[in-house]
Amino acid sequence: MTGLSAPPTPERLPLAGFQVTGRDCPGPLVAAQDATEDEEAAEDIIAEDEDDEAEVEDDETTDLTEEKEEEEEDATSGEAKASPNADTTILFVKGEGRSSGGGTDTQGFPANNIVKFLVGFTNKGSEDFVVESLDASFRYPQDYQFYIQNFTALQLNTVVQSQRQATFEYSFIPAEPMGGRPFGLVINLNYKDTNGNVFQDAVFNQTVTITEKEDGLDGETVFLYVFLSGLGLLVIVGLHQLLESRKRRRPATKVEMGTSNHNDVDMSWIPQETLNQISKLCFRSVCSRMIYKEINKLKLQ
Repeated sequence: MTGLSAPPTPERLPLAGFQVTGRDCPGPLVAAQDATEDEEAAEDIIAEDEDDEAEVEDDETTDLTEEKEEEEEDATSGEAKASPNADTTILFVKGEGRSSGGGTDTQGFPANNIVKFLVGFTNKGSEDFVVESLDASFRYPQDYQFYIQNFTALQLNTVVQSQRQATFEYSFIPAEPMGGRPFGLVINLNYKDTNGNVFQDAVFNQTVTITEKEDGLDGETVFLYVFLSGLGLLVIVGLHQLLESRKRRRPATKVEMGTSNHNDVDMSWIPQETLNQISKLCFRSVCSRMIYKEINKLKLQ
């Protein structure tokens, strides 16, 4: 370090003119010891000053290196910002909803459904702007540098004159597997001025929730219905087989039906005389019945 100099070396005292009275401390020996101690102290001071200078130089070099690294990082990773002479607005016209979770009410979009929005651009400055593109993407909510779903950029290349406005339409479809989870939605509008300065305005940059589709039947629901139907059919068939097996185990009850046809009766073993008597009796009984019926008819008349 400039401006620092070593302290002057103390002059040695002449031994001849230095006198010390005492019996055990001779004068010349004491003078030599004092001169040696002064030289060692001066050397220590010089060494400390050199160490301080080296530390200061190292600190300055480190600070300069860190500043250069920060400038390089800013130059390489710096993102374009919005122009102060332009304003943007966004309006969701289709697919927007609200999702409640964790005690907060957040913006939500249904999975596998079209989400449509309008972006308004106002040129407040005195120069024209060229709106180049409009893009959207879903990011990881804990790290917005990590892309989950990146949508195709809409190329506009539209000139917006001073004190004029323009409206742009954009739509996208969230992937179905993303349903039921929060993601960061980033919508960027890229434009530049007549001098070639590039700007980027984050029209929308918030965490949203992708809701699951409620209407319609999905594959899981159809499979569940088919499974339950098959299970019910198996239960019915099992009960039917159980009842049939029980019926087969029961013995059939025998019922005496008697003789329904007289022609099937074998009368050869009965004597003829007995048969004649039976026929006479039958004839008399039939005749008596007929007479009785006729008498009843006459009475009724």
